[in-house]
Amino acid sequence: MSTQPRLRGRPKSVNDKTDQNTVQALDRALGLMEILAASSGMTLSELAEQSEQAVATVYRALVTLQARGMAEVEDPGQVWHVGAGAFRIGSAFLRRTKVVERARGPMERLMRETGETANLGMEVADEVLFLAQAESRNAIRAFFPPGTKAPMHVSGIGKAILAWYPAEKLGGIIARKGLDRFTSLSLSSIESLERDLARTRDRGFSIDDQESADGMRCVAAPIFNAYAEPVAGVSLTGPAFRMGLSEATRYGALVQAAADQVTEATGGVRPT
Repeated sequence: MSTQPRLRGRPKSVNDKTDQNTVQALDRALGLMEILAASSGMTLSELAEQSEQAVATVYRALVTLQARGMAEVEDPGQVWHVGAGAFRIGSAFLRRTKVVERARGPMERLMRETGETANLGMEVADEVLFLAQAESRNAIRAFFPPGTKAPMHVSGIGKAILAWYPAEKLGGIIARKGLDRFTSLSLSSIESLERDLARTRDRGFSIDDQESADGMRCVAAPIFNAYAEPVAGVSLTGPAFRMGLSEATRYGALVQAAADQVTEATGGVRPT
């Protein structure tokens, strides 16, 4: 019994002409969604100003998004927010991998054992994308809602993944994204980052020692796939006054054990 070949995702005449093939109105609308997602709600005029688009253009895009449930407006004040439709579509990304499902239990146990916030993230387009969180119950705590992004070189999860990337892949990310400084402790040179990644490989976990935000520390370990490649990471984040360097080192073994559980549960193997 013959089967029809699956159609490819683009016309035969297309030869990677990105600018020519971009739908400008769609690109602008998605840009508005990104701005809304990074805020707690914005008015029409605020969105127009931040996106550098005309108010009428922004309004038409928002009404179109609203009709699809991708955006919604709140009265009083006419404040726009990301809609439930965006969540439903975004949730489809999580179904691509069983890592989120398998990590839930180890993350919850990690949070209960330490009292700090546990996170799951992966590298997407040269950045860390946070996928899930087991939030601490402490009044002062770290908070990374799913969908939050972070530079890899100042992120615990980012450094845990980078430490096992091939040199050419690491170099490509640095060339594209740079090594911006966010605090006085950020690793802003290739040499300092490579030394830190070597220490990460030696001990099995990374430490973000207030490199992304003053007063916050993070410990992270990688999750590997069946080819011993890093595909995600588990982290534990808390305020520096509660998570000193000695606690961070002690928590490192717990974080690594949690990441190893997810690796095993998803059929992955640690590199030898």
